[in-house]
Amino acid sequence: MNLAAFEAFVKVMETGSISMAADQLFITQPAVTKRIHSLEEYFGVKLFESAGRGVQATHAAHSLLPKVKNWLNELGDIHHTLSHEQNEVQGKLKLGTSHHIGLHHLPHHLRRYAQDYPNVRLDVRFVDSEQAHEQVLAGDLELAFLTLPPQLDSRLKYVTIWNDPLVFVAAPFHPLAQQQNLSLQDLIAYPSLLPAAQTYTSQITLAEFEKQGVKPKVTMSNNPLESIRMLVSIGLGWSVLPKTMVSDDLQQLDINLEMHRQLGMVWHPGRSQSKAAQALVSLMSPQQPD
Repeated sequence: MNLAAFEAFVKVMETGSISMAADQLFITQPAVTKRIHSLEEYFGVKLFESAGRGVQATHAAHSLLPKVKNWLNELGDIHHTLSHEQNEVQGKLKLGTSHHIGLHHLPHHLRRYAQDYPNVRLDVRFVDSEQAHEQVLAGDLELAFLTLPPQLDSRLKYVTIWNDPLVFVAAPFHPLAQQQNLSLQDLIAYPSLLPAAQTYTSQITLAEFEKQGVKPKVTMSNNPLESIRMLVSIGLGWSVLPKTMVSDDLQQLDINLEMHRQLGMVWHPGRSQSKAAQALVSLMSPQQPD
């Protein structure tokens, strides 16, 4: 059985889409379908059924998924062990990154890494920081670049790379943008656009409000910071964003409060780490904040 067929199966299960799996695997949709059909023929079961324009996983697929993922992780450990013995930096490196870090901090580092280690196949997955954290813990990702959680998990290894100042922002024509010496009490009179409550960025923000015994008027929660930025720029409310995202269509509010989040990388020290991952950790560790 072709290993690529199992990787295609996992991708379809993760994305819920043949087309999205094809995009992430850099192959055609017919190629993904062919690999899925080869698994169905091998096991004698139906793994996916048509559902509108997408696919719906069957009970057999859900039963198979954890076994396949465990097997692929074990296979990866074997590969890591052999690469150590051969002292070569090669193979597949599964890493996760938040959209913000992936778009604003990582590109030139990964470009350098890809040039230095052409025998490594980078499998970069864009996921929320909280999801990436859990996937590292579960062994689904070998390494992740994310917003570090307010409470670190003692089972994982963290390295801080970037300090990311957070600022309160609104559209230049928003009433708050015209005021000076604002307080958090002033902000709660207007709608806010914050990341979902479970995100680390939102936790940092809400903790400041709790210290002063006030609660913001959250009218809309969005995870992607780029989406929040757009909604704020058209005047739908104020928000808290990384200072690096502020430009002419946003106004930093005049409020005497410093907030920041730490961005960095995380991995599981209890799991076998490939030379590919070690090389990237080594490349990133000495870096100073952008």
